[in-house]
Amino acid sequence: MNIISFTDSPNFNDQKIVTQVLLETTFSKEIRILLKKGQVMKEHKAPFPIIIHMIQGKIDFGAEGAIHSLKAGDIITLDSNVPHDLSAKDDSIVRLTLSKLDTAERVVKVVENS
Repeated sequence: MNIISFTDSPNFNDQKIVTQVLLETTFSKEIRILLKKGQVMKEHKAPFPIIIHMIQGKIDFGAEGAIHSLKAGDIITLDSNVPHDLSAKDDSIVRLTLSKLDTAERVVKVVENS
């Protein structure tokens, strides 16, 4: 058993989006993404389905030609290979659940290219 907190010690960075793998299980990777207000993750795709869970703040989540305003407590699922982007409206903590088959390095590259 592992116990983690997505809200303990969030070290936001004014210059870049911060990602951190907080937990890895036999079936998933749980990643914390910290976005300062105004930061953007440019359009990208995931090779496997993902789950986005808003822990804190607000983001605009663009996918399939629509923008979804997400707030703390909201969860959205996305199938594989669907282009999507994120834009922080407030300082935000996002929980990203990846398939075990996906890599955290891919997420880091998305952030670096945003």
